[in-house]
Amino acid sequence: MRVTKAKVAEHRRSILDSASRLFRERGFRDVGVAEIMQASGLTHGAFYGHFRSKADLADEACREACAEGVHRWLQQASLAEILDRYLTPSHRDNPAAGCALAALGADAARQSPELQKSYAEGIKGFVDALERHMDDASPEARRGQAMALVSSMIGALTLARGVAAGDPALSADILASARQQLRGRFGA
Repeated sequence: MRVTKAKVAEHRRSILDSASRLFRERGFRDVGVAEIMQASGLTHGAFYGHFRSKADLADEACREACAEGVHRWLQQASLAEILDRYLTPSHRDNPAAGCALAALGADAARQSPELQKSYAEGIKGFVDALERHMDDASPEARRGQAMALVSSMIGALTLARGVAAGDPALSADILASARQQLRGRFGA
């Protein structure tokens, strides 16, 4: 039986969505192709009709997850709104649906140059999204502020996740302190 182009596109989307969610939840190394295909409702054998390799899928899933995150940030009306949604316990506790930069950062450093390039493009996209909220007149200063802000947000979320089970109070304090300090620093 022949599969329509629309059905092929639907299957590919399902694979990418499942991979993106699982990679953000558990990392690239701890998720296999069979598990991704099962989560997408397809057989393992169908994988190679859509992607050359797991690395190829990881690269595309990283790009798409970053693009989705940037899109969400662009929908926010203010920097305060971005900070208040990003530095939260719910975001900390749900990496599968959260920021790809925070969820995949350590893993990206161990991946192929192609995936690292996609991750870098994701960083640039998030920085670009924040630049529109920076007040400095100089484009270079706005870029620097946005870069520092993205780095601080990802760092705070990563630290909060790293201690959430071992010291919940510290985790909550990291998020609240970062949100307060960044709002004050950037006038949000």
